[in-house]
Amino acid sequence: MKAVVMVRPKDGILDPQGDAVRHSLRKHGFDVSGTRVGRLIDLELAADDRADAERQVERMCSELLANPLIESYEIVWKDA
Repeated sequence: MKAVVMVRPKDGILDPQGDAVRHSLRKHGFDVSGTRVGRLIDLELAADDRADAERQVERMCSELLANPLIESYEIVWKDA
């Protein structure tokens, strides 16, 4: 099973990298009012059971992949 985890800073949390990207885009003439920079994590799980895989990935996110105090995450499952 494959999952993609997208981790981003929560709203209201400073994002200096996002600010730098927005500034650069505006400097190049793009009308951008906001940017957030996060990270993308591709996972391949050896689980056969979808429910078990979902529990594992939720646990990975809450314990390791994202800091729940300052980051949010979204999980997208890839069926292939």
